[in-house]
Amino acid sequence: MRLTTFSDYALRVLMYAASAGDRLITIEETSTAYAISKTHLMKVVNVLTRHGYLVSVRGRSGGFRLALPPERINLGAVIRATEADFALVECFATGNQCVVTKTCKLPAILNEALISFLTVFDHYTLADIVLSPQVFGPGSPARSSPP
Repeated sequence: MRLTTFSDYALRVLMYAASAGDRLITIEETSTAYAISKTHLMKVVNVLTRHGYLVSVRGRSGGFRLALPPERINLGAVIRATEADFALVECFATGNQCVVTKTCKLPAILNEALISFLTVFDHYTLADIVLSPQVFGPGSPARSSPP
């Protein structure tokens, strides 16, 4: 199984926000820290805000920060909120055309593997993967003090 870039970015945004503490951070500084597209990050932040993982503040001095303590943000829940689907093979998806679906034994094994994959993430929270601001470098926005 491979996570989508969207989920990868979601985990990175949460890690960055956790490293910044209570300080509001911006899409631009997060984009700079990871060298990734601001457009993609806007979509990610929007979804994380809608799911209650981030709080967004609009306006000139706006930005975002964690809505919950890192210990309360479960990684399995984040993955479930950010992955579009978990159709590992055709027979898991709508419009399945596979001719052996009714007798195939592979879906049960794949479903077990998917459950195991997600269960591992369920055992961890953001607190388990948060990084210190120094990891982002000496000029890191995560280390900056508020204006």
